[in-house]
Amino acid sequence: MSDVTRKRHGRPVHHWRRDLVELAALFTAVAVADAVANLVGHGPDGPELLLVSAVILAATAGFHTWWARRHTHAPPDADGPDTGTPPLPAQDRTGDTTNTGSTTAAAATTAPEATDAAAGPRPEPTTLWRMRTTVRDAPGSLAALCTALAGDGVDILSLQTHPLADGTVDEFLLRAPAALPAADLTRTVSRAGGSSTWVERADAHDLVDAPTRILGLATRTALDAAELPLALRQLLGRCTIRSLPAKAGRTEGAQEEAAPVEGVLDGTVLRLRAPEGGVITVERPYLPFTPTEFARARALVELDTRLGPRIPRGQDVLTLPEGSDITVSRADTGDLDAAKDMHERCSKRTLSMRYHGPVNDADRYLNHLLSPRFGRTLAARTASGRVVGLGHLLWDGDETEIALLVEDDWQRRGIGGELLGRLVSMAIEAGCESVYAVTQSSNTGMVAAMRGLRLPLDFQIEEGTLVITARLDATPVRSQLPYDSHQ
Repeated sequence: MSDVTRKRHGRPVHHWRRDLVELAALFTAVAVADAVANLVGHGPDGPELLLVSAVILAATAGFHTWWARRHTHAPPDADGPDTGTPPLPAQDRTGDTTNTGSTTAAAATTAPEATDAAAGPRPEPTTLWRMRTTVRDAPGSLAALCTALAGDGVDILSLQTHPLADGTVDEFLLRAPAALPAADLTRTVSRAGGSSTWVERADAHDLVDAPTRILGLATRTALDAAELPLALRQLLGRCTIRSLPAKAGRTEGAQEEAAPVEGVLDGTVLRLRAPEGGVITVERPYLPFTPTEFARARALVELDTRLGPRIPRGQDVLTLPEGSDITVSRADTGDLDAAKDMHERCSKRTLSMRYHGPVNDADRYLNHLLSPRFGRTLAARTASGRVVGLGHLLWDGDETEIALLVEDDWQRRGIGGELLGRLVSMAIEAGCESVYAVTQSSNTGMVAAMRGLRLPLDFQIEEGTLVITARLDATPVRSQLPYDSHQ
């Protein structure tokens, strides 16, 4: 802005006080000039001095005019362009929404209404669903299905297609209004042309896209051979997985006929050849498998076969109440000899409690129990490396069994409870809903260990055999003994 004008409400205004000051200065200058002229004019060179003074005054006036015009047309202020809009307060320019004076009162009055208008109506509660349906392999069939779902206010979060010979199986992850029941959702899909529709509740874990989920399952399988059944279950949904060892005495050709290397897809049953030559059977009665699922399952089994037997090798050092130190770590078939030695040191009563009867051939039991294909095994070892306790977490189809065996001289020291707590924590991590233990009704030590889990228990007794089922919650069971972890 110039020295003469300022911005007020967007319009330039001249100040009359400044004009009076400039006029007074001009009269003063004239009076001084007159006095100088009278003084000089009576001198010998008076006319010449007056002429020079006139020229100087004219030059000064011209310079003043040029200077005033230059400031009048100066560039805008640094605060912003001259748009005719009053400049914002400093708070507004720096992002602070605080105002002053009447503006603050107005803002305070209108803020709730403005906020509600911007936010709109509150979103209604929603539910996540996983849905599969078969549609005709024809143009527009999927579009009709999506339009029907949109009519019910259902949002499609993800979609996978599984081509078939006579149609396409579409797998959806849906976010639907909580008030919409599964039966209404199924009817909507049926009216839109879907058939063989299957719906179940989903959770936040299903929001992960399929490639990322499959890579995660492959990583888990690569780190631990015992993860293969769990990975298959998470990949294929609710299903029953059984691992059957190869029967001795059968020829190699017969084994291949029962479970070829490339596997067999038969509706709701998958049969894949296990790495050891046995058979992995996956059954899902409620929904046929697709060729895409079969290929994914076969790829996981092939990865497991190529990597060979493997388990994590970390261990924990535990201090028993009497001061002895033992280590707890994973065990597999490589620990078969140490496990046999422990069986030989156990009394017949201890073995009968564990195996519900006389044990004449421990090799047949141990080779199966120690195999990571059928579950996970924990071994408790002394400082010298001698195995004094074994705990097994066994995948039994869609159920999970827990079993314990502790050498006689090391019983009643907390080893069984420690192994049991860790096995239950593994089961919770694997997503198992419950675990069960089968023992004799006179096995008070096993009953006490199960009660020590502080989980809801169910007891069933039949002809002296006791089945204890523990319902698992989301809280892992923790160890009762102090320990230092050494990986």
